[in-house]
Amino acid sequence: MNKEIREISDDGKTIQVTTWDERWYMKIETDDKGKVLSKKEYSSVTWIGSYCPKGIGFYKFLAQHGWDEAEAIKNEAGNRGYKVHKGIEELLLGNEITIESEIVNHDGVPEKVTLEEYDALMSFVEWFDEVKPKPIESEIAVFNDEHMYAGTVDFICEIDGKVTLIDFKTSANIYESHEAQLSAYNYALEHKIEQQGILQLNYKKNKKKKWKYTEVEYDLDLFLAAKKFWYKACSNIQIFQKDYPTSLSINVNQ
Repeated sequence: MNKEIREISDDGKTIQVTTWDERWYMKIETDDKGKVLSKKEYSSVTWIGSYCPKGIGFYKFLAQHGWDEAEAIKNEAGNRGYKVHKGIEELLLGNEITIESEIVNHDGVPEKVTLEEYDALMSFVEWFDEVKPKPIESEIAVFNDEHMYAGTVDFICEIDGKVTLIDFKTSANIYESHEAQLSAYNYALEHKIEQQGILQLNYKKNKKKKWKYTEVEYDLDLFLAAKKFWYKACSNIQIFQKDYPTSLSINVNQ
């Protein structure tokens, strides 16, 4: 998939543009007649956060599998995480997920839920039933004009009377980039968040519970440090844009 453009707001004024290597958010301002007044491009939090140090575990993994295999594993894990996020979104809307359900994958194609993905959704339900969070918002785009970044927040809820920002992960480990990501979202939300944390789903290291919740301290400096490395490497990169015809044909009888 070289490029994906999809709307991420009900009013159609916010779209997300994705290419192989970069992720951008674009905010479009229009007048009452739909005429475009302005466009602003924002670098995504996850793209910037990828410039956080990976740690020794990552380099051992890379040495063990090699680049191509590591990329294939990463892409597979990314698609699994995407489907789990979509499944959680459906559950939070009050919809039912069955073991035979289909969930759209990262390419927008409906795909049967795998047992591993279903396990992750089961662990979310287990956490939800035990903790009993009061949902506020989920899957919302947030923007920060000061540092020109944007991202999509997984879940905002109230837990024990505190407004809580939660990021869902299907990975076995928590990395500095995850902490930086949450802090960036918190800052974009103008400090309306009282606590923030990461919920790891289908967490296999726990014997009784299949989830693990880790509270994360707010540390915007961690994100801004990554942004300096990102800016050094990526400041000249622009959104890939190209016009395509909607269909192709040739005159075979000419």
